[in-house]
Amino acid sequence: MNSGIFLINKDKGLSSNKAIQKIRRRLNIKKIGHFGTLDPLAEGLLICGINRGTKLSERFLNLDKSYFSRIMLGIKTTTDDSEGDIIEEKNIQASEKEIIETIKTFVGKSKQKPPFFSALKHKGKPLYKYAREGKLVEKEPRDIKIYKILDIVIKNAFVSFKISCSKGTYIRSIARDLGDKLGCGGHLVELVRLSQGKFELKDAKKVDDIQMSDLIKIENLSF
Repeated sequence: MNSGIFLINKDKGLSSNKAIQKIRRRLNIKKIGHFGTLDPLAEGLLICGINRGTKLSERFLNLDKSYFSRIMLGIKTTTDDSEGDIIEEKNIQASEKEIIETIKTFVGKSKQKPPFFSALKHKGKPLYKYAREGKLVEKEPRDIKIYKILDIVIKNAFVSFKISCSKGTYIRSIARDLGDKLGCGGHLVELVRLSQGKFELKDAKKVDDIQMSDLIKIENLSF
């Protein structure tokens, strides 16, 4: 029985679970699971384990990650991303210099409040399910660390950058908090996971292209 991991390049609009179930059915895999949810809005690197490889979940979930993100300032939404309803619109008063300086304040250790729409659980039930029922469950802020933010580009109301961060960091929360710090609101409009630990998006394959020959076997894994 083959066991190990696949590096998937998940498409936008596809849930993480649907992505791995498509692979399971197509390759007739008995057991499969992913190591770190990507929202349907997001795309990029999704690592999944098959058979005995699923037992590596905790090890992978503890790895640092990096992303390309694009944020729209001036509009706040219920989900902190473009899939939610607009709850507030404001003019952007901050200058480009102020925006860049504010982004840089996120580098380092901090406490981050998770979004109401997230896969975190409360009494065994994901927060997003409560939120869809109109019940907003607030979780305690969590310790995170942002290692670096690079390639900041500002164009009209949009801000994009690459960000390297610790496990448990929500980029949607970064978008929300950036907008709040600037006094205009903000939400995430694009997210691409570029890496997880030493594993990179450039080595991943699309769901429909994954073959058993792409499996990285357990005995060949190094962290």
